[in-house]
Amino acid sequence: MYLIRLSDKIAKVMMIIAAVWAFSLAFLILADALSRSFLNYPLNGTKDIVENSIVVIIFFQAGYAIRSRSMLQSDILVSQVSPKIKKILLIIGYLLGMFFFYVMITGSWDLAFQAFAKGEYEGEGALKVPTWPTRFIIIFGSIFCFLNYLVLAIVDIFNLDDDESWANND
Repeated sequence: MYLIRLSDKIAKVMMIIAAVWAFSLAFLILADALSRSFLNYPLNGTKDIVENSIVVIIFFQAGYAIRSRSMLQSDILVSQVSPKIKKILLIIGYLLGMFFFYVMITGSWDLAFQAFAKGEYEGEGALKVPTWPTRFIIIFGSIFCFLNYLVLAIVDIFNLDDDESWANND
């Protein structure tokens, strides 16, 4: 199914972007620590960049975690019930996940546009970090998470075998 393959590819690309971003942040933090230690001069804005980047990384990784079925679930409970009850519990979980991310989307929408319109920034001094990109990434990531819960629901409702497609869709 095209929607499933597209979701898989986007999830993997977003995970790679998040990994590269996190790896880059490690070097920024290292440079800031070395600059503080040896030059007694901190790199301006490091704290603000890291704060916003952590949110971005989380929302880029969340879609992958959902799609790869790595999100939190009670395996002990699910493994002790019949397959029919297991399917019902999983679908309820997917619906709750979809509801959660729907609330995230609708709750973040106005704040993101206000931050963009007002030119909202974090930080003081030499480096001010705009907040609107992070706010829009929260919306984008939430939409993708919502869609991935929908994909999982479709896979489980129609008994589509997505384990092979997920593993081989590189």
